[in-house]
Amino acid sequence: MPLSQTDPTLKAGGGLNDDAEMFDLAPVSLWLEDYSGIRSLFETWRRDGVTSLREYLEEDPRRVQICSDCIRVLKVNRKTLALFEAEDLPHLVQNLGHIFRNDMLKTHIDELVQLWDGQGEFFSNTVNYTLSGRRLDIQLKGTILPGHENDWERVLIAIEDVTERETARRMLAQSEEYARGLFEHSPISLWVEDFSSVKRLLDEVRDRGISDFRVFTDVHPEFVERCMSEIRVIDVNQHTLELFAAPDKDTLLRSLPEVFRDDMQPHFREQLIDLWEGRIFQRREVMNYSLLGDELHLHLQFSVLPGHEHDWSLVQVALTDITARKKAEAYLEYLGKHDVLTKLCNRSFFVDELNRLERKGPFPVTIIVADLNGLKATNDQLGHAAGDALLRRAGEVLNEAIQKPAYAARIGGDEFALLLPSTNEREGAMVMENIERLLVVNNQFYSGQVLSFAIGMATGDRGQRLEDIVKKADLAMYEAKRAFYAHGLATQSLNPEGGRIS
Repeated sequence: MPLSQTDPTLKAGGGLNDDAEMFDLAPVSLWLEDYSGIRSLFETWRRDGVTSLREYLEEDPRRVQICSDCIRVLKVNRKTLALFEAEDLPHLVQNLGHIFRNDMLKTHIDELVQLWDGQGEFFSNTVNYTLSGRRLDIQLKGTILPGHENDWERVLIAIEDVTERETARRMLAQSEEYARGLFEHSPISLWVEDFSSVKRLLDEVRDRGISDFRVFTDVHPEFVERCMSEIRVIDVNQHTLELFAAPDKDTLLRSLPEVFRDDMQPHFREQLIDLWEGRIFQRREVMNYSLLGDELHLHLQFSVLPGHEHDWSLVQVALTDITARKKAEAYLEYLGKHDVLTKLCNRSFFVDELNRLERKGPFPVTIIVADLNGLKATNDQLGHAAGDALLRRAGEVLNEAIQKPAYAARIGGDEFALLLPSTNEREGAMVMENIERLLVVNNQFYSGQVLSFAIGMATGDRGQRLEDIVKKADLAMYEAKRAFYAHGLATQSLNPEGGRIS
C-alpha cells in the first residue's frame, strides 16, 4: 500500500511501520522519488513554447541530464541496495552517475515523454549498471502516487531485474543471426519449403485405401503435378539466386515453372514415393534449369526439419551444382565410345553394338564397310595434318548419312563401318547412294583434295553371325577398292601446290 494512502484503521497498530516494512522487504527493487522538479521544469518549457518534448530533448541531450538532476531519491529498499551493490542510500545516490549511463538516454527520454503527455504511469525497458560495473537489463515501471498528481512529489519506481531473460534473448538473436548468416552465405543452394499441403494430399490418398502408391501415380500422373503445385517456397539463399541466374527472390519464385520442368516430374514422383514410404531424408540427382535456360545437374538433399515430422511444414532442400562433373562424365563416356578425330563411334563401341544386335536384333541387319581412298598418299605427299582433315571430312559425310538407331564407326586407320538394324538390302543400297551424293556435296564445299570411299555391303538375317556379314561386306569393299585403283582414280589427289592431279 502506498505510504500516502495508509489505511487509518491501521495507524493505531503501527500501520505506517507495517507499510515501511513491506516497502523495505519487497522482492523487487523499489525507489521512492520526488519528481516535483521535473514538473516545474516542464511548466517552464511549456511557457517557453515547447510542444514536442521528444524533439526538444533530442535536439540537445544535455537537457535530458537537466531533467535527471531534478529528480530526488527519497528512499530505496533493501533489494535495491543489494541489486546495485550499494552499502546504503547515500552511497547509492552518490554513485547514480555510474548506475544511469550509456544506454539509458533514449529510454529516459521515453519515460519523460510519457509524463509530459499527461500519463500517471510510465514504462521502459532499459539498462542500468551496478556499482561494480556489471550490466543490468531492467524493466521499469513508474507511478505517480495518489494525492500527488498535481505536484509529483511522490513517484514510486519499481525495477525488475530481467538480465537473465534479456541475455537469453540476445543469445537467441545472435544464434538466429548466426544461423541466418550460414544460410545466406552457404556455398550451396538452400531452399526452405512448406510441404504440409503435400502431406495432406498423401494422407487423403492413404485414407482412400490406396496401398501401392507407385501404381497409383502410374494411373494418375496428374496427382504428381498437383503435389508439385502445392509446394510453398518460404525462402532461398543468395547462392540460389546466383545458381539460377535470378536477380532477386521475387523473380525466382515467379519463375519456378521455368526452373522445374521437363525431366523434373519423374524425379519428383520418386521423391513422393519415398515420402509415402516414410523416408523424410532423401538424396538424389535431378536436373533443373536456370532462368537463362541452361541445364543444371544437381545433387538434391531433402530433409524434413526436426520438430516438423508431423506436418512437413518446414523442409530444407540443399542443391549442389554437379553440372561440371556431369559434363566431364559425359565427355569421358563419349571418349570411351567415340573416335575424337572423326566424331564417329570407335571400334570398341562397334564390337559391342555388333554383339548386341546379333543377340537382340532387330533384323535384318545391313552392314556397310567403307575404306577411305588415298589416305596413305595424302599423308606421304601433304603430311598427316592433311590426312587428318580428310578423315574429319569422312566423319562428316558418314554421320550425315545415317540416323539412329543406325551407327557409323571408325574401325581402323582408314576403315569405317555402318551398322543398320532393321534394314534390308534395298534400303542398304539407298544408304550407299546417299553416301555418294554427300561425297559430291562435300567435295564441292572443300576445295582441294577429293574425298572418296571404296564401299562394300552385306545383309544378315536372324540366326546368322554378324561377324560373317562384316567379312562379306569387307570382301565387297575390297572389290570396290580394286576397281577404284584399276581405273586409275587413285591419282585424284592434290599436288603440293594445291592443283588436282588427273
